[in-house]
Amino acid sequence: MIRNPAKMDEITTIGVVGAGQMGAGIAQLAAVNGLNVWLLDSDPNSLTRATKTIANSLQRLASKGQLSQAVISDALKRLHCTTSLKDFHSADIVIEAIAESEVAKKNLFVELDKTTKSSAILASNTSSISITRLASVTSRPSQVIGMHFMNPPPIMKLVEIIRGADTSDETFSATKTLAERFGKTVVCSKDYSGFIVNRILMPMINEAFFTLYTGVATKEDIDAGMKLGTNQPMGPLELADFIGLDVCLSILKVLHGGLGDVKYAPCPLLAQYVDAGRLGRKSGVGVYDYRDAPKSTKHAARL
Repeated sequence: MIRNPAKMDEITTIGVVGAGQMGAGIAQLAAVNGLNVWLLDSDPNSLTRATKTIANSLQRLASKGQLSQAVISDALKRLHCTTSLKDFHSADIVIEAIAESEVAKKNLFVELDKTTKSSAILASNTSSISITRLASVTSRPSQVIGMHFMNPPPIMKLVEIIRGADTSDETFSATKTLAERFGKTVVCSKDYSGFIVNRILMPMINEAFFTLYTGVATKEDIDAGMKLGTNQPMGPLELADFIGLDVCLSILKVLHGGLGDVKYAPCPLLAQYVDAGRLGRKSGVGVYDYRDAPKSTKHAARL
């Protein structure tokens, strides 16, 4: 059944599912730009950390003269945390930012379809999974869309918008306008595995792992070569650590399965690191060891 999705001028409340780095960043953007925000996570401790992260991020922006204390105060008043989907009853759009698992996302979309109002848009921050397949488990496929933010969302300027097979023009227009309200540049992709950014980025990261795996060069020389030779702010192996090696592996598996080309097959070394729990910065060790690195050392990257 095709319903009438929320229009941009009717979007006043947003639900964000997942209080990790991506979800917290999206919630921050929405609150700063005047929306009432409900940030949901099943773990109360994650919500506490997310609230602290958002407050600290806003204060850093204030120290740079980019936000006033009044704007910060108003934004934090608009931010609400919850562990219950019932609090999304008034949401005009919900953006999920949970783990990159098709099964988990489908299960969530089934519940969102049941609990949100019929006009609500359901958006996914997935970096590789089919929007059409996510929409298929709902009764509103015309109101399901991909809204892929880069990491960290408050800093990175890009949002990828992906239309599923049945996404309506109204849903696309409202989502694009919302991203632009957040100050983002929008690029549009058809619903094929990996979309634009990851379809190009992940094979580069994978090839960097193959270069390390086959002994062509050290990790330091691979990253230095790509940074200085192609003017990238981070080398591909360092970037993989920032993103999370498990996330990179998951996306490559989606690309390999969805596109059926052996060139997307994950490097065995990447898979081995993930099996060993070497996930990158978030676990303390990945390609590089961060266990003794200053916690303030961070980079802008994408997810």
